[in-house]
Amino acid sequence: MKITLKKKKLKSNRQSLYIEYYKGSTTTPEGKRKHLRDFEYLDLYIILKAKTTKEKQDNKETLELAENILSIRKAEHLQGKYQIRNTKRKKIRFLDYYDKLKEARYESKGNYDNWDAAGIHLNNYCPINLTFEEVDENFIKGYRKYLDTEAKTKGGTPLSQNTKYTYFNKFRACLKKAFEDNYLDTNLRKHAKAFKMGESQREYLTFDEVQALSNAKCKYDILKRAFLFSCVSGLRWSDINSLTWGDVRDENQGSRIIFRQQKTDGLEYLDISVQARELLKGRKNNSDRVFTGLKYGAHFNAEILRWCMRAGITKHITFHSARHTNAVLLLENGADIYTVSKRLGHRELRTTEIYTKIIDKKMKEASELIPKLNLSL
Repeated sequence: MKITLKKKKLKSNRQSLYIEYYKGSTTTPEGKRKHLRDFEYLDLYIILKAKTTKEKQDNKETLELAENILSIRKAEHLQGKYQIRNTKRKKIRFLDYYDKLKEARYESKGNYDNWDAAGIHLNNYCPINLTFEEVDENFIKGYRKYLDTEAKTKGGTPLSQNTKYTYFNKFRACLKKAFEDNYLDTNLRKHAKAFKMGESQREYLTFDEVQALSNAKCKYDILKRAFLFSCVSGLRWSDINSLTWGDVRDENQGSRIIFRQQKTDGLEYLDISVQARELLKGRKNNSDRVFTGLKYGAHFNAEILRWCMRAGITKHITFHSARHTNAVLLLENGADIYTVSKRLGHRELRTTEIYTKIIDKKMKEASELIPKLNLSL
């Protein structure tokens, strides 16, 4: 691995200093070369075109500090490479390290919330002063058993299969990172057998039901437009809520949205239809939110159900059902699964494959293969 100090020019006439960890490259299934890099931002800055003596001195001291950190990181890497024990890190408390990883995800709200919720159960199980010296296979198996048999929700019910899967995966990610950072001598993650992910029912609307909703009265116009926009674009509520006019590009070939997913922090380029663009209405300042006044809570959720009832829909529909609806409608109308997966921003194809069960035409055809009986009841 190559560890180097890098600089990134900022708009504020400064350079941000960061460390790049280059881990080589790999070849994607499409045959393209992909470089593997990690970055550590130091929160250290160099003033460009420093004029005063103080500015020049500050730059010199900042650069020296960054280079010292670089030397430490290189030494830490060599300790791991040649299995040199770092006894100081063994004394670090496991829960403190977990909290550090959690806070590093603060900008990604969905991911941070999952780490935070998982941390509540980890704190319930793990002794507060447990250090990395005491983290072993028995500790890992004990925590897995705790999640499986003892952990409860706020309402006092056992954790669902998918919740156990999510929470334990955060714990496994922590173990992996601890090994990479030389807090653990061995990769204990291999002893942390993941829970199987349970399949949950994905409620969705048919095209006719979406049409019925568009004709029915909704108390809040902003909610109606945002929900229908999700149906035709596939965006999550969190991404729709944070969408600004600066994210919306109106181009000659059509309109597209360039945004960073709240859940994964991945940068997405999403082309939207003419009708989807119409739901956004007229353009405002780039910093303005597109759907001003959209709120997430019991009040708006209840209005979605009332709106569905006015449209003659008896399904239990939530805002997230609009995203499921988009996936089903795309697949029903001929989009291939890879395109749908990319539009939804799924990191794994298996996440999208769940929708193929909903529209399995062969299964539907099979239901009519048995000849009709002459029933006498």
